[in-house]
Amino acid sequence: MTGVHDLVGVGIGPFNLSLAALADALPALDARFLEREPEFRWHPGLLLDGTRLQVPFLADLVTLVDPTSRWSFLAYLRERERLYPFYFAERFHVPRREYDDYCRWAARGLRSCSFGVDVQAITWDADRDAFAVQAQTADGPERLLARNVVLGIGTAPWVPAALRPLLGVHAVHAAQYLDHRDRLLAAADITVVGSGQSGAEVFLDLLRAAPAKTRLRWLTRTPAFAPMEYSKLGLEHFTPAFTDYFRALAPDVRAAVLPGQWQLYKAISADTIADIQDVLYERTIGGGWPEELDLRPCTAVEAATPDGHGVLLRCHERRQDRRFDVRTDAVVLATGYTPRQPACLAPLAGLLGSADGGGLVIDGSYRVALAPEVEGRLYVQNGELHTHGVGAPDLGLGAHRSATILNDLAGSSVYPLPRRTAFTSFGAPA
Repeated sequence: MTGVHDLVGVGIGPFNLSLAALADALPALDARFLEREPEFRWHPGLLLDGTRLQVPFLADLVTLVDPTSRWSFLAYLRERERLYPFYFAERFHVPRREYDDYCRWAARGLRSCSFGVDVQAITWDADRDAFAVQAQTADGPERLLARNVVLGIGTAPWVPAALRPLLGVHAVHAAQYLDHRDRLLAAADITVVGSGQSGAEVFLDLLRAAPAKTRLRWLTRTPAFAPMEYSKLGLEHFTPAFTDYFRALAPDVRAAVLPGQWQLYKAISADTIADIQDVLYERTIGGGWPEELDLRPCTAVEAATPDGHGVLLRCHERRQDRRFDVRTDAVVLATGYTPRQPACLAPLAGLLGSADGGGLVIDGSYRVALAPEVEGRLYVQNGELHTHGVGAPDLGLGAHRSATILNDLAGSSVYPLPRRTAFTSFGAPA
């Protein structure tokens, strides 16, 4: 049993790491962050050579709130003695592997971050007016007390129910792509399902690396292999201004708006689309058409059945309302991610507020609604898509959200935040 911490963070992904980095400059705040993995890992199965972040390097852990922080990306480059190479590279979007290394650097340097600590249960200790955090480490159980808790456990790979029986034998989620890449490249017929950025990157990697005669197929429910919205005013949907507007909408309106915004956060970077088209074009040099390649939008995979050494996929062309079968040897499921339902919250189930759709009720300070008898505060990071909109998983809003949480904890603006963040006026005049 330790003393009572001001804040305990559960999970150390980029968002809780941002919170730890900004909290590091507040010596009066006793914070500790816990992660069950032995080290920082950021989508390791998708750290493909040549892939880049879809947000500028300024969307690091701290810069958009505190550019002077010692945990900024530029400070990382300076410590690595790479500022001049970065300067001459003129890169606004950095390699994904570099962002992962930057976060590892910060995680190793922040004394508040502890790895190999598996949080198993969180309860409310009324006698101590604190959350009791029960964890397991290599040395045995550990119990901590915290006045406040922040969940930053991230999202989990999501697989449609019809395809779940295939996992492990005939199919892998894109999140584990690199772990299975060699096995996939040995297949004669490979199908990628899903056309977000990860699906596009996996398809491009297979396109470049697979033997020339490999049958390679790309299926997606979306109406097109569409580019991410990246116009300068379009990007203002990833500002606190739009978050405030979205949060004020009625719950049923929010639920209706989100699906129509898929190109804001579920589409493909224009550069990746261009790279894919370049490879496809080169396949036509000398005449002929790459008949072994099949790119098919507006197509849902509704069922899957093991078929000999492969899989039979039951597909549905949604506009034509026509069904057809595809036989393939291996499937990569780039089907996205879903908010985690952490088992450690189970003891608090009767104390959590719930929205009509079953999600947590989360306010403008990212605080979860709790029963009146719970005096502590429970915050959430990247679990508020249903209440805060498309900016929830975006790295560019991570530092702002962390600063909002710290300001709420302190009861003052320890990190002053801008009053206006967009030229666009969202909503009707007051």
